[in-house]
Amino acid sequence: MIKVKKAVIDAPTSSGAGSNVNNATHVRVYNSGGTIRLVTVQEADNTLIGTFNLAAGAVEYVDKNITDEIFAAHGDIQLTNVIVVG
Repeated sequence: MIKVKKAVIDAPTSSGAGSNVNNATHVRVYNSGGTIRLVTVQEADNTLIGTFNLAAGAVEYVDKNITDEIFAAHGDIQLTNVIVVG
């Protein structure tokens, strides 16, 4: 179960534009498109933390530091600041 903290945003699509998703520590990542998309998590200075592929229609949750940023290879990726409950 999750508690939504902010509205959904479209993921930025470049390293320099990465978002910390309103200082989130938990981010719901949803692929609204019909193709596998690459998602990247980086530190605020653009240092790579890691990447993962998200299948079409899939949801994943990212645990991150408040200053860490997320961006994706395509605008199909949507991000939401959430609290994971339970």
